[in-house]
Amino acid sequence: MKEVRIGLIGLGFMGTTHFGIYRNLPQAKVVAIADVDAAKCAGDISKVIGNIGGGDNSKPLDLAGIRTYADAMEMIAEPDIDIIDICVPTPLHLQYMLTALKAGKNVFCEKPVCRNRNELAQLAAAVKEAKGFFNVGMCIRAWPEYAHARECVVTKKYGEVRHALFRRLSPSVSGNAWENWYMGENHSGGAILDLHLHDTDAVCHFFGKPDRVVSRGARGIVSDNGIDHVMTTYIYDKMPNLLVTAEGGWGAAKSVPFEMSFEITCEKATLKLDANGYKIYFDDHVETPELAVGDLPTGWHRELDYFTRCVAEGKTPDKYQTFESIAAAFRTVMTEMDAVDSGKVEEVF
Repeated sequence: MKEVRIGLIGLGFMGTTHFGIYRNLPQAKVVAIADVDAAKCAGDISKVIGNIGGGDNSKPLDLAGIRTYADAMEMIAEPDIDIIDICVPTPLHLQYMLTALKAGKNVFCEKPVCRNRNELAQLAAAVKEAKGFFNVGMCIRAWPEYAHARECVVTKKYGEVRHALFRRLSPSVSGNAWENWYMGENHSGGAILDLHLHDTDAVCHFFGKPDRVVSRGARGIVSDNGIDHVMTTYIYDKMPNLLVTAEGGWGAAKSVPFEMSFEITCEKATLKLDANGYKIYFDDHVETPELAVGDLPTGWHRELDYFTRCVAEGKTPDKYQTFESIAAAFRTVMTEMDAVDSGKVEEVF
């Protein structure tokens, strides 16, 4: 298989996570890194903090043979790079995506793909004209437990879904990132956009884009007036008996464990992911599905392995997502933000 050469922008939590994954993918090779922090460009990631997955940030990254740049635009211009992987704060995404797509690069961008609807429109036009492939790090679509549950839902393996609840709750992320950018509502969008978006996307991936949403949220729990906690009900006109809700937030004390969970009750069984793992509950017994994750245990591993293989083989990467599906989920979470502020039921366009 053709070797795929990667230029990685940003060595924060997700950037270092991607770096480690690429190192173990035989078809992938990180050839360049860009970061405004000189210490990170020297391999020092001791200040990197995340809310899931652990990771050892005490040891410097081995950057032998990897070119480093303070200016990501210079790296994007390099002709020997096949993929530009963008792992920087959300407000910086658009400029790098547009430049890389125009340069003919394949682009993988971490979520949220952008900050607002206007930026999404600009990106949509660029993706339409791009020669390279484009994917977004909506990793839950590729996460083994969620992927298995979705297959059960879509095929109606256990009958119709009666209700579904998705939760993503994090300890406070204040102080966890470069210049504390998560805490600036204008930068991160608050927990509703940076964290809860994963479950909004999961809802859309499982059930399709909702017709309307009812959202209630709390601003300024830990951030600068961001929506730090949200609860949403998703309304589907063609499925009036279906109850789908999601809750997300990052306002808890720092000692609180991170939680990502779901409970999906169908006619014949309940699918549940929580601290006890992923199980399927029946009236008279409980099953633990075999997921056969192999060397790709998380959605991060699966999405990056798939994208790099598609680039290597010249195949459109549409297994986990299309741009239209990503845009639909993004518009839905934007509508949730509108609903929090209006206090009304808001229609999703």
